[in-house]
Amino acid sequence: MKIGLLSDTHGYLDDQILRLLGDRDEIWHAGDFGTIAISERLQQVAPVRGVYGNIDGPDVRAVHPKVLRFDAAGLDVLMTHIGGYPGKYHPDIRQEIKTNPPQLFISGHSHILKIMPDKSLPNLLHINPGAAGKHGFHKVRTMVRFTIEAGQVRDLQVLELGKRA
Repeated sequence: MKIGLLSDTHGYLDDQILRLLGDRDEIWHAGDFGTIAISERLQQVAPVRGVYGNIDGPDVRAVHPKVLRFDAAGLDVLMTHIGGYPGKYHPDIRQEIKTNPPQLFISGHSHILKIMPDKSLPNLLHINPGAAGKHGFHKVRTMVRFTIEAGQVRDLQVLELGKRA
């Protein structure tokens, strides 16, 4: 299963992103779509799984939940927009991760690309794909692609999309 993962588009989606997602089986968006039109446009490329972010209005929140937990090709995935990272999980999600840890925890919000294992939960990988949009303090726009095979993340790619401005 081929996955394209992005976050913090803030209403911006360019042809480059769409090309990079063109061969994906699913697109996952970790919040701050900016508008429902972003979700709808991504849906034209591949099925979308996403969560709403703090800037998303009622149109996005009507379609995408705050927290999403699902199985993808045998991989237990937990996604939310404001989630923190290993050692500094947000209070809203910390208990869920401790009592029922997923294999893959995805969050956005910080605009900082981060891929790291949780050393206290050895089977948990955290991914924040950074920000694919142009709004924010990040200098380089990023997204992530990977494959899931037999419940494992494989072929992880960090893609730089160019400068923010």
